[in-house]
Amino acid sequence: MKNLLIKNGLVITDDAETVCDIICEEGKISRIEKDLDCTGAEIIDASGKIVIPGGVDVHTHMNLDTGKAASCDDFYSGTVAAACGGTTTIIDHPGFGPAGCDLDHQIKKYHGLAAGRAVIDYGFHGVIQHVDEKVLTMMDSLADEGVTSFKLYLTYGFKISDADAFRVLRRAGERALLVAVHPENDGVINLLRQEFTTAGKTAPVFHPLSRPAECEAEAINRMLLFARLAGDAPLYIVHLSNAPGLEFINAARNRGQKNIFAETCPQYLFLGEERYAQGGHEGLKYIMCPPLRSAADRNALLNALENDIDTVATDHCPFLFETQKMAGRDDFTKCPSGIGGVQERIPLMFSEGVAKKRISLRRFVDLCCTSPARIFGLYPKKGVIAVGSDADLAIIDPDKKAAISKKIIRGACDYTAYEGFDVHGWPVCTISRGEVIVRGGKFLGSHGRGKFLKRERIPLT
Repeated sequence: MKNLLIKNGLVITDDAETVCDIICEEGKISRIEKDLDCTGAEIIDASGKIVIPGGVDVHTHMNLDTGKAASCDDFYSGTVAAACGGTTTIIDHPGFGPAGCDLDHQIKKYHGLAAGRAVIDYGFHGVIQHVDEKVLTMMDSLADEGVTSFKLYLTYGFKISDADAFRVLRRAGERALLVAVHPENDGVINLLRQEFTTAGKTAPVFHPLSRPAECEAEAINRMLLFARLAGDAPLYIVHLSNAPGLEFINAARNRGQKNIFAETCPQYLFLGEERYAQGGHEGLKYIMCPPLRSAADRNALLNALENDIDTVATDHCPFLFETQKMAGRDDFTKCPSGIGGVQERIPLMFSEGVAKKRISLRRFVDLCCTSPARIFGLYPKKGVIAVGSDADLAIIDPDKKAAISKKIIRGACDYTAYEGFDVHGWPVCTISRGEVIVRGGKFLGSHGRGKFLKRERIPLT
């Protein structure tokens, strides 16, 4: 592997923003100083540019198969898109396996799907479909293999009951594991969906009305109380979309509850429920769960980025508009749920966050790189610029402007939900373990160069 010398960039470390140089040797960062030299190294001139840790996206769904539709990005196309957007690490949420399967069933399956395909490094969350003593015991054994977080769904076909959710949280607290929760009230949502369908209210505009913010917020509060009852068990709320849910999280923190982590996504920051009212079938492009919310919800989340949100991930789960999404042309409940975003995340967060002065440059790095790495047991190997850490880096040109369109977004999907967004600042180089894999928008890496990451158990407070 050829050594790299990155010159004169504004380097964002954990505690400083400094114009300096970085030497990468054998896939690691070996020196960070001014005026460095490295004989024989490839030199990258980063003058006028910003050097950040490679992005860490802890919420993706590559190769997801719902049984009715399969997400169109696999571990190759999806990780190429991630790399082109400055992300060098993903942690993927596997889809459901067969009823009654062992907890490691989907982990084994996804190892097979990712190995030889992924172009950046990756990890997995376990997915809990039912709870018994064998599942609880296997949480511990999977943690020994580097899978230290587990997801519960409070809706969908394999929803977990309150009692079983509490059992999982209690075990997680005892073993320093992290429980990620998809929080929606299944009973109310199913009732509303049935009522809308019976009344012929099946256009996309009824999707957010069938999954109101109150259903998400109630489930968030319920899980917060269960985590508290389980001794402040570590709880991670995925894809937070609304202000009431945020208020419940902050109230729990203000009461002194520890080990609470909140994730939101670019779609809940920058897209709104008015998208469902677009003409034709355009609203189907934005069917996702939870749905897009009101301007008030978006503003609350934007205001929370500086202090109350811990990570910005994507919930990347794209489906083809012309074929898969159009299955809902006559009934939104038949439209597969999800959008892409793994490439768009970092440029959107830089442009809409840093460039518009909503968040600081260092906070942007924390939300997209450092904090997710720390929470999910990758720290300090990933998501941080420090001597000895992996040479996972992204170089952003703050002067590079681009209008997001399918022409510049990689991956297998036939549209981007962020079509037409004018982005100020764009990743122009991505480096993974000391190897330049994207330069000037061109992917230079190879199939299967990504490695599975064994993660540490969660640091509890």
